[in-house]
Amino acid sequence: MKWADSSRKRMHDGANSIGNLMVEGFHYLGLFAIGAATAWASVMAFMGMVEKGHASIDDILLLFIYLELGAMVGIYFKTNHLPIRFLLYIAITALTRYLIGDVSHHKAPDVGLLYLCGGIFLLSLSVLVVRIASNKFPSSKAIDATGDFVEDKIEGSKLEAT
Repeated sequence: MKWADSSRKRMHDGANSIGNLMVEGFHYLGLFAIGAATAWASVMAFMGMVEKGHASIDDILLLFIYLELGAMVGIYFKTNHLPIRFLLYIAITALTRYLIGDVSHHKAPDVGLLYLCGGIFLLSLSVLVVRIASNKFPSSKAIDATGDFVEDKIEGSKLEAT
């Protein structure tokens, strides 16, 4: 019966290794695709600004959205943790971009303006809650793709868990 147990263990270890290889391969392929699409979209947006001959505040905020997406992909690539704070920053920037575009290009302000401002305020409170929670209840150490522990600090602030 020892041969059956050792065979089962070898089969289990082999299946785990193949499964981990496939999952990590898909993970990296997806990260490279998202990173490439973000870089391509930001270059195309920048080229559109160059063709226009000027950059509006909408264009600049769009570039900030691309910058945050790129930073989020880079951090996820390095640490295998998705910093939820970056998603909140992207949402705040997107709502701000919509707000500026709506007010400056279209109609007079109405109740929709209050909804947008309320959304930005709630997202800002969410950032505060995430920061407080990550300081009060830190997550376990981040592990990179090789299984090694990654520094807890990125750019001087603690890494938030998803």
